[in-house]
Amino acid sequence: MSMRSIFFEDYEVGASRETFGRTITETDIVVHAGQTGDFYPHHMDAEWCKTQDFKQRIAHGTLIFSVGVGMSAGEINPEAFSYGYDRLRFIKPVFIGDTIHVRISIKEQRAYAKREDHGIVVEQLEVINQHGAAVLVCEHLLLVRKKSLQG
Repeated sequence: MSMRSIFFEDYEVGASRETFGRTITETDIVVHAGQTGDFYPHHMDAEWCKTQDFKQRIAHGTLIFSVGVGMSAGEINPEAFSYGYDRLRFIKPVFIGDTIHVRISIKEQRAYAKREDHGIVVEQLEVINQHGAAVLVCEHLLLVRKKSLQG
C-alpha cells in the first residue's frame, strides 16, 4: 500500500476506479460463518439449498460487504478516514466460485457542520460479479481534511 495526501478539494465528482477480481470460495463462507456465528442453512447446508430458489449455497451479504470494502482500500490517505457506510443493499446473491470486483466512484462532496476544516466525500461502491451484474452497492462516507483551512 502507498500513502499519499489527498485533501477534500482534490476529489473530483465522477472520478472512478476499479479493483482487480477476487473469487469467493467455500473457505471464505465457512470462515465468515465462524467469525460471525451466522450458520444459517442458506450459507452452510448444500442439500437444503437444493430445495430453495437459488439451488446452491450463497455467500453472506456481510462477507461480500467486508471483502468489497477491503478490495477498495488500496491507498492510505492520512488526510481522511472512514466515517461510515450508508444505503447498503444486497442486490444479487454471490455463489461459491463467483469472482467479484469493485467499482468506486466519487458521488458527492458536501460540508461537514461539526468541523469546518473537514468535508464529507461520498464514494459509491459497487461490487460486481463476473457477469457484470452489481451484487452489492453502498455509499462510503469519508471525512476529509480541507486544504484551504490548513494551519
